[in-house]
Amino acid sequence: MRVLSRRSTIYILLVGILVLMLSPFGWLAITALKDSSELRAFPIHWWPHQPSVGNFHDALTMFDYLGYARNSLTIATLYAVLVTLASAWAGYGFARLEAPGKKAIFAVLMSTMMLPAVITLIPTYLMFAKLHLVNTYMPWVLWGLSGAPYLIFLFRQFFTNMPKELEEAAIIDGCGQIRIFWRIFLPQSWPVIATSLILSFSWTWGDYIAPALLLDDARTTLAVKLATGYVNQHGAQLGNIVAAGAVMYVLPVLALFLIMQRGFISGISTSGLK
Repeated sequence: MRVLSRRSTIYILLVGILVLMLSPFGWLAITALKDSSELRAFPIHWWPHQPSVGNFHDALTMFDYLGYARNSLTIATLYAVLVTLASAWAGYGFARLEAPGKKAIFAVLMSTMMLPAVITLIPTYLMFAKLHLVNTYMPWVLWGLSGAPYLIFLFRQFFTNMPKELEEAAIIDGCGQIRIFWRIFLPQSWPVIATSLILSFSWTWGDYIAPALLLDDARTTLAVKLATGYVNQHGAQLGNIVAAGAVMYVLPVLALFLIMQRGFISGISTSGLK
């Protein structure tokens, strides 16, 4: 009886936490169903009197929503694939190869995670402007090819735990390091690959600063356009239309997580173990 009571308490606590975590998205979805007058009503209308999906139609048609979504999808997919491969290769090097100063280089790499991104905004813009890469998607290609410190750490931890016998058997069979990485280590690291794809895709999909800094209006992403595109003739923001656009905006990331959630959870739970 005591065990059952304890489990019930845990389940109630978890449900409460779940409701708390989902409440912002729930309020966003409810707001997307209201008309503009209900947003200004006092006392607050917790539920719209006449829920309507017309706001979603307006969100799609007030500007080229699908076109900007395509820009975001292009950048996010390109970056996610490149940074995953680059981080996997760097993590393999830190985990399985020997080189002078490897530990010091890895420590420096990890220390860069403590550097606020805002510090590098102006140097980043000046560098890409001198290279004539502003208003192109090449910055995301270069960022992807450079890898990401946190993802490198995840791959390094995962590859460190793999048996040494796999590598030795491959060397005996005549495999070089590149072939060992592609044929043995990378296929075994699906949990970390799923984690890396989800994290890197969501980072880029939700990024506002870099696209606003480097891209013009025609090439910018949906994140930037959502913040500036839904206004009336007086320049006032239409909150219910913004909410409708934001609800549709989170769906690709949610779908990606649902597809890869098993690998993502497994990667988070195993990549940091020694």
